[in-house]
Amino acid sequence: MPVVAIVGAGVIGVSWARLFAEAGWTVRVSDPRPDLAEIVTRELAGLPATAVADLAEAAAGADFVQESGPERIELKRQMFATLAAATSDDTVLASSSSSLLPSVIAEGNAAASRIVVGHPFNPPELMPLVEVVPGAATSAETVARAVEVYRGLGKKPITLKKEIPGFVGNRLQKVFNDQAMYLVQQGVVSASDLDELVKASLGPRWATIGPFESMHLGGGPDGMRHLVSHVGSQMTFEIGKPDREHLDAVLEEVEKDYGTAETYPDRVAARDRRTRAVVDALAAAEQE
Repeated sequence: MPVVAIVGAGVIGVSWARLFAEAGWTVRVSDPRPDLAEIVTRELAGLPATAVADLAEAAAGADFVQESGPERIELKRQMFATLAAATSDDTVLASSSSSLLPSVIAEGNAAASRIVVGHPFNPPELMPLVEVVPGAATSAETVARAVEVYRGLGKKPITLKKEIPGFVGNRLQKVFNDQAMYLVQQGVVSASDLDELVKASLGPRWATIGPFESMHLGGGPDGMRHLVSHVGSQMTFEIGKPDREHLDAVLEEVEKDYGTAETYPDRVAARDRRTRAVVDALAAAEQE
C-alpha cells in the first residue's frame, strides 16, 4: 500500500488521515503533542494508521506528505525543511494551509519544486473540494501528482492558475462572511434568520450550479450579458463592512442561537450528517 505522512493531529490532520486510510493508504500521523498515540488510537481505530512523533521518521519513505500544522510561517518552513531532507525527490510535499502562499512556505527550500498547497474545505474527508495552489517554483509534475492523488481519494481538485493570498475559496468566503456580519451588526436581520435565508436560497442554488452559471441562467436565453445590463445595472448600492472592533453583540447572538463548547460535538455531527446527505444526493443525481 502507498504511504502518506500526515503532519498535524488537529481536526484537519485527523480528517485527512481518515480519508487516506479509508482509501487504502498506510498512514503515519506525526505531531509533537504528548497525546498523539491516544488520538490516533481513538480517532483512527481499525484503520492502517500509526502515530510517529518524529517528523523525519514519519516522512521517510512516504509516497505523499499532507501537512496540516499551525498557520505560522516560520514553523512551516522548519517542518518543510525536515520533510524535504527526509523524502525522495519525487515525493509531493503538500500543505493544507488556508492562506499562506506556497512560494513563501518554500522560500529557501531545496525541494521548492515539490511543495504545493492542497487546501481542503473542512472536513477534508467529507467536503469534495481541494484547492491545488502551485508556487512560482512548483513543478508541473508536482501539480499533476497532487491532482492525481486527490482524485484517487474521491476529491474534486481545482488547480489555481497562480497563487494569491487566501486562494479562491477563502477569499469568496471572507467577502460573504463579512457582509453577513455587517447585516447582523446593522440590525437588518438576525443571525439565525440570515442562516435560514442562505439555506433556502444561495445554499441549494450554489450546491447545484456555481455563481457564473447561475448568472448566465438568470439572464434567460440571452444569458449573463442580459443579466448584467438589466438587473445587474441597478445593483449600485454600497456594500458595508463589519466593525471588527465591536463584534461582541454578533458573537453573543450566534452563541445564544447555536451554543458553545458543550454542544460542539452534536453540532458537528449534525453538520456532517446533512453535508453527507447533500453530497451523496448530488453524486446520485449526476449518475441519472
